[in-house]
Amino acid sequence: MNTFAGLSPAPFGRLLTAMVTPFNEDGQVDFPLAERLASYLVDEASDGIVVCGTTGESPTLSWEEQHQLFTTVRNAVQPGIHVLAGTGSNSTVEAVEATRQAAASGADGALVVVPYYNKPPQEGLEAHFRAVASAAPELPLMLYNIPGRTGCSLASETVARLMECPNVVSFKAASGSIDEVTQLRMKCGSRLAVYSGDDALLLPMLSVGAVGVVSVASHIVGRRLKGIIDAYLNGEVSVALGLHEQLQPLFKALFATTNPIPVKAALELNGWPVGPPRSPLIRLNNQMKEQLSQILSALPKH
Repeated sequence: MNTFAGLSPAPFGRLLTAMVTPFNEDGQVDFPLAERLASYLVDEASDGIVVCGTTGESPTLSWEEQHQLFTTVRNAVQPGIHVLAGTGSNSTVEAVEATRQAAASGADGALVVVPYYNKPPQEGLEAHFRAVASAAPELPLMLYNIPGRTGCSLASETVARLMECPNVVSFKAASGSIDEVTQLRMKCGSRLAVYSGDDALLLPMLSVGAVGVVSVASHIVGRRLKGIIDAYLNGEVSVALGLHEQLQPLFKALFATTNPIPVKAALELNGWPVGPPRSPLIRLNNQMKEQLSQILSALPKH
């Protein structure tokens, strides 16, 4: 039984995988492999799939590729599995249109990243997200704050004002700050479901009110990540801590260089020919790949 007072609901489940985009030898999206990978991730305890986020290489996918990838994954997994479409852009017009299209195509939600490169002030960020929310008022939104990628950060006070939009229901916290979760809960209350955007911070973020994780490592250790969440929520903190510590070497290896370079290498080492990232990202170098292989081999077989 959950004994945590004020715990937010988890509108998309507790373990979501930010799925890689597989490419074939010609550098084109491998849609049949994407279908198989999505089904595998669900079998490995993912409650939902995020398509075309950072890990999915959205900056180098066309909108047409993104839409086809979303519909492929949506059709690959059974009803009840949450599929979120990455619809963010640094152009409000593009983000609005992509979010409308996601809603029309049967998305369970949209992951909408803070606009990148142009560095809008908080008033501009608020106007941007209000426009996106208004474009598809029935589609639940997950706001995505990742200042290391975008160059600016969405303030908790701005998020609190955006809670006036009924479909702003969740937040992916990828700033690297555990305090961000606390500030969001203090400003927004328990109606906002905060998800960790960092596998290594899942357990500490759960301890201050996060409801789950949008994960990269779940491509490799989905069941163990779900085990951390379940153990913590069941009051088995020592079990959760043991899993958290066991997985730290893998977490570090998967972010030893730019995501999704390492996780694509890890998948290939595990027999998934997902191809290299699209340029300007490159394959994992041989030294890092060997280190990653050793870490994968050392993982307990359970």
